[in-house]
Amino acid sequence: MWVARISLLHDCIIANKCREFKVSTISQPFNVFIENGTTYSPEVHTLWGSQENIEGFMNSLKKDKRVKNLEREGNTIFLIEVTSKDIPISIWSKLAPKLIFTRPINIGTDGVEHWEVATWDKVVLTSFISDTEKIAEKLKVESIRQTKLTDIYFSRFLPKLSDQQRQAITLAFEFGYYAWPKRTNLKQLSKVMHLSVATVREHLKRAEEKLMPNLLNQLK
Repeated sequence: MWVARISLLHDCIIANKCREFKVSTISQPFNVFIENGTTYSPEVHTLWGSQENIEGFMNSLKKDKRVKNLEREGNTIFLIEVTSKDIPISIWSKLAPKLIFTRPINIGTDGVEHWEVATWDKVVLTSFISDTEKIAEKLKVESIRQTKLTDIYFSRFLPKLSDQQRQAITLAFEFGYYAWPKRTNLKQLSKVMHLSVATVREHLKRAEEKLMPNLLNQLK
């Protein structure tokens, strides 16, 4: 299999709002379809960031007429993005029988999207990159490599976290709790969350217990 990792910036409903409200997402598109030149893209997004920023993101999204069938449960949302413009997912959908996502799309707070796609036909991969480059503001090919099937990660939905577990693990990552050397500690995180150290420790522990088995299973 040929696998490409790319980062790109383009005029995207979700990415623009990520940049505006300083929210990041883990995103999974589904069966995209194009009808009379209009792209309909069903998507699930898990939002990461402060709850205040997420609420701002959601309020803006609700007012956007290009977003249809919006549903929300906690910080996970489903929507159908409707656009008459050519966007990267439109190009992907035309090649979809031969081009598969091997990881969820990650959109950062800077609006940059990180994609990983794979195919058995390298020509399809290069065509996708070439066509996407024509409509993107910026596109960077991080890597193109031929790899064994066992090295490919196939996306799964993340386990369900409570709002405080999600906030604890997000802040811990953003503030450098998992960096080496650590850039923060539980006492500092507890001040940010306005909770006791013991409570933050418990939320973090519960989040790790839910996330780690899912991640470790991918290594087997």
